Amino acid sequence: MRSRRRVVLVAYEDAQILDAACPAGALEIANSHGADPLYTVELVTARSNTIRTSSGLQLGGARRIAEVTGRIDTLLVIGGAGAETAAHDEALLGQLRRLAGRSRRYGSVCTGAFVLAAAGLLDHRRVTTHWRYSDLLATSFPAVEVDPEPLYIRDGDVYTSAGVTSALDLTLALIEDDHGPALARAVARELVTYLHRPADQAQISVFVGAPPSNRVVDDLLRHVAANLGADLSPRVLAARAGITTRHLSRLFVTHLGTTPAKAVRATRTEAAAHLAATTDLPLAAIARRCGFGSAATLRHAFLDQYGVTGDMLRKRTDIPPRRRQPDAQTAGA
Repeated sequence: MRSRRRVVLVAYEDAQILDAACPAGALEIANSHGADPLYTVELVTARSNTIRTSSGLQLGGARRIAEVTGRIDTLLVIGGAGAETAAHDEALLGQLRRLAGRSRRYGSVCTGAFVLAAAGLLDHRRVTTHWRYSDLLATSFPAVEVDPEPLYIRDGDVYTSAGVTSALDLTLALIEDDHGPALARAVARELVTYLHRPADQAQISVFVGAPPSNRVVDDLLRHVAANLGADLSPRVLAARAGITTRHLSRLFVTHLGTTPAKAVRATRTEAAAHLAATTDLPLAAIARRCGFGSAATLRHAFLDQYGVTGDMLRKRTDIPPRRRQPDAQTAGA
């Protein structure tokens, strides 16, 4: 028989179903694309063989965590509305400590970090969680170093991810660690996900952030994201909106906290980072596609926004995020 990588997902009442579905689905597709060793996924819970997720749907066929024996490749605690209750379940915490000792690596999705932290398994580790709960995690567990910005973080053999669908980014990173970037990209294409996002991408980005309250600014940002290679100068954007360039600048500063030019540059840079991290396109081709004049200009943009070069984005998925300046951060929010 072919060898297997055993992945154990730990769930509880009122868990988020996507936190379990994203890893399980991605690993299934990895298997179908030739992962060797193959992944096997087990769902375990504290007590019942069936749990009710926060959506109302039930997950059945789970094993009780106390029944789990043997070696584990990857142990992941999923998040959800029930994480607070799970973090006070001493029996569950004890079992997590037991299983972590049997695992090659362990981690969490979203608010599952609270459960691992309550078990003492994140002490003195750099971790992330959903941006909405990062301050609470930091204050509740002072021994844990919480970074609210990245989509996921690897600290040694501990992996943590941000909210919900970042579980997919984390799982793609695990697949890449195990089998290389080609398989991870194949899985991303099969899932029809936009791209495998680099770890250091901010949780709130120009592509998923809350839309600005101003209709004109919102329309222009959508136009920018859809036409990265076009002329997106303030003059052209103002003409599209039927306003003066001075009024355009006032709107962007008021509603985004940055200028039109800086917002365009941040959007182009983030899109280019996606391509650099997840495709084999030359930097010159990425620069043309995303509206940069040359590969050299794109390299400067990467350094300004992320503090790394395109080559580093291409080779690594665990680069510590560079603290952005207010303008760049606002443009990505």
